[in-house]
Amino acid sequence: MFYLCLSACIYLLYAKGEIFIVGDGYGWDDLYDFNNWPDGIEFHVGDVLVFNYERGLHNVLQVDYTGYENCIKDSYIRRFSSGNDSVILKEGRAWFICGINDHCENGQKLDINVIP
Repeated sequence: MFYLCLSACIYLLYAKGEIFIVGDGYGWDDLYDFNNWPDGIEFHVGDVLVFNYERGLHNVLQVDYTGYENCIKDSYIRRFSSGNDSVILKEGRAWFICGINDHCENGQKLDINVIP
């Protein structure tokens, strides 16, 4: 039990970071230009991305670079579909796309760099 509590405390400490609402007030929507959204934002390990969207109309697929560039929807690292998804950031590049219809092809995708 001690180790479980210790692990939970470490996780909470690690996850404490800044919270970023993707797309700000627009949310994760296919009508928003995500190419410019991260401009001027410095993402750090432990920061949290929050994807807000209408469930069923969108989803969030965390993909690799190839999946991002080519909008490959069936080869994802993680899939989110709750409509209010939180992702704790790890160091390195992170790519996200919407896997619904042609949303990714129309620009509903996000590329960020996370620094220590």
